[in-house]
Formats: sequence, structure tokens, C-alpha cells
Amino acid sequence: MIDSVSSVNKMAGLIISENSTAEELEPIALAIYGTIGLPITMRSKNHNGVRVENSKVVDYNYTGEYLEQALSTGKIVHGLAGSGPYKGMPVIVSPINNRNSETIAAMGTVNLSGYIDLKRF
Repeated sequence: MIDSVSSVNKMAGLIISENSTAEELEPIALAIYGTIGLPITMRSKNHNGVRVENSKVVDYNYTGEYLEQALSTGKIVHGLAGSGPYKGMPVIVSPINNRNSETIAAMGTVNLSGYIDLKRF
């Protein structure tokens, strides 16, 4: 039998957990930003996270109302930001679940460009 903890410690890679820090989420948020070019916000259940704009992290202690809502409900959230740097802009946030279907993190984006249909709210 393989010890799963030992195997994980020997693997190079990224692991998201409810305790992931902003710095641990940074490469994932930057990669998503690189593919869609829209601001990305991401946080774990137990730590504030990152906000990415213009291919760089502009905040390492970020949370927002829709990130919090996705974490608490475990559902995709669509809406207009009520405050903060994206006030009045359409946002969509998706929960990230583990293998046991527990919500451990959330990732959101802001529709600055109009290229992606985020109007499903």
C-alpha cells in the first residue's frame, strides 16, 4: 500500500485546500487570467486570497461579497459588485469543491470586456 501523504510530499505540483494561502493560489489565478484576460479573484475557505489584474497580483489579502457567498452556499453566484474595486460591474464566482463535494475555495471573474456572457443572474 502506498502512503498517500508521502506520495503527495514527493510530487511537484499545486494543491488547493481550505487552508491555501494567497501565495499558494497565485499561480492558478495568474494562469486563469492568462487564458481569459479578465480580472480574477480567488480565495480559500480559511484565508483571504488574491486579486489579479494586468497579469499581476494587485492584492494578497482579497475577499469579496460574492466570493464569500460562493464559499457559504457552494453554488455559482452571478451579480453586480456592490462595493470595492469592481463596484457596479457584473461578476461571476464559482465554488471549488474537493473530492467529498465540500467547498474549499472560490474563484471569480469580472466582466470588464463584455466578451464573456456573464448575464445569467
